[in-house]
Amino acid sequence: MTAYVALLRAVNVGGTGKLAMTDLAAMCEDAGFRQVKTYIASGNVVFTSAKSETAVKAALENALAAYAGKPVGVMVRNAAEMAAIVKANPFPDAPGNRLIVTFLDTAPPTNALKDARHVTDEQMVLGTREIFVRYTERMRDSKLAIPAAKSGTGRNMNTVTKLAEMVAAL
Repeated sequence: MTAYVALLRAVNVGGTGKLAMTDLAAMCEDAGFRQVKTYIASGNVVFTSAKSETAVKAALENALAAYAGKPVGVMVRNAAEMAAIVKANPFPDAPGNRLIVTFLDTAPPTNALKDARHVTDEQMVLGTREIFVRYTERMRDSKLAIPAAKSGTGRNMNTVTKLAEMVAAL
């Protein structure tokens, strides 16, 4: 069995894609996942499964599409990948609530940061299948747009660290 984290895109954020975490947990259990635990109401779930990452992603996306009536993106990482993301944090001194990790399905293109628009004082670094963005005091005013991140889903480093701990404990 492999321990996974699944991160749902655009769930319970800004009034879109409402999904009770109890419903998400039930979907995971119905898909055959075990040791299912959700974390905060923004579409984070950890579990174990004998399925591959690709099969886990497909099972969740199919269940979510049936539930929501529209596609819901899901990013999946295993415990080792989550630990590696926390370890690779390029801004270890940044407050965890001002460092956003955008999870992607594939490696970001090498020009992803060059294509960013409305960059002011944000700092950005490409990861393996992630983009790290460190914001300053003016985070809420940022208009930063990274086209390569559009299909991904972001979590602050506090959440990433907690999910890494949760999945490691499974």
